[in-house]
Amino acid sequence: MATTLAKLRAGVQSAIRRARSSDHIKRSFSSSAHNDVAFQPFLDRGVPVKETPMEIAETSDVVITMLPSSAHVMDVYTGPNGLLHSSSSVRPWLFIDSSTIDPLTSRKLSLSVSGCALKEKLGCQEKPFMLDAPVSGGILAAEAGSLTFMVGGTKEAYLAAEPLFHSMGRASIYCGGAGNGSVAKICNNLAMAISMIGVSEALTIGQSQGIAASTLSSIFNCSSARCWSSDTYNPVPGVMDGVPSSRNYQGGFASKLMAKDLDLAAVSAKEAGVKHPLTIQAQEIYHELCSENNSAKDFSCVFRHYYGGKDEPVKE
Repeated sequence: MATTLAKLRAGVQSAIRRARSSDHIKRSFSSSAHNDVAFQPFLDRGVPVKETPMEIAETSDVVITMLPSSAHVMDVYTGPNGLLHSSSSVRPWLFIDSSTIDPLTSRKLSLSVSGCALKEKLGCQEKPFMLDAPVSGGILAAEAGSLTFMVGGTKEAYLAAEPLFHSMGRASIYCGGAGNGSVAKICNNLAMAISMIGVSEALTIGQSQGIAASTLSSIFNCSSARCWSSDTYNPVPGVMDGVPSSRNYQGGFASKLMAKDLDLAAVSAKEAGVKHPLTIQAQEIYHELCSENNSAKDFSCVFRHYYGGKDEPVKE
């Protein structure tokens, strides 16, 4: 197994080096979509496209997916013309799903993949690997190549795929067995939502009592209240440049996706019998935001559209 692992890891590193050549990208990557509009950005970059996930699997060694929901993931993998549909044997030796979905679906999918055989045996490796590897950082980190991957699956698969994660992001953290990457992502987004709500509530109270949001943010950021929601992703328009609040909450992480992740967190907490009052409160807040036509706006819009917070006045 150690020899096979080393060969797989070396193969990944070699493929990454070749793919970084602009001429080689056309042969190294392919994408699947279901309409011409979705195809076009890939075609413009010279990336070949396929009509179905099954066609992707027939020509790929590694497949990475990132989809909106558990239903989408299962359809792409196990549905008609899915990645695993063509036969009981598959070409890809590694499948990575970076969707944010419930851990149970991630574990079911891992079992489905482990039930397949490889068309071409790799050393002593006879079955494909499956990793659940959701990301943190959002659109800004994706564009900057600074994503963090939270990875669940076998340690052997993680070590083989590690160079691939580091080629796409800043860090990868191994979380344990199948589904644990999904657990980590749900917990991360839960903490992020609660933090954003807390910062927004505090800043709104401060504004109502005559303290500018920029002043209060400066206090937070050099004291015990410091957190990502205040010093990196501040929700008050006019306090920080380059974040969604500076562009009317456009871009970033949509409130509807945060609501979905909070739903996943609530289900996981119930299944585990864990008290989760803050999860429930955050869930209600983001569903209310979405019901008031804010579903596409970044989740930091909770400051303006739930609490009624004010923009930072423009300095003369």
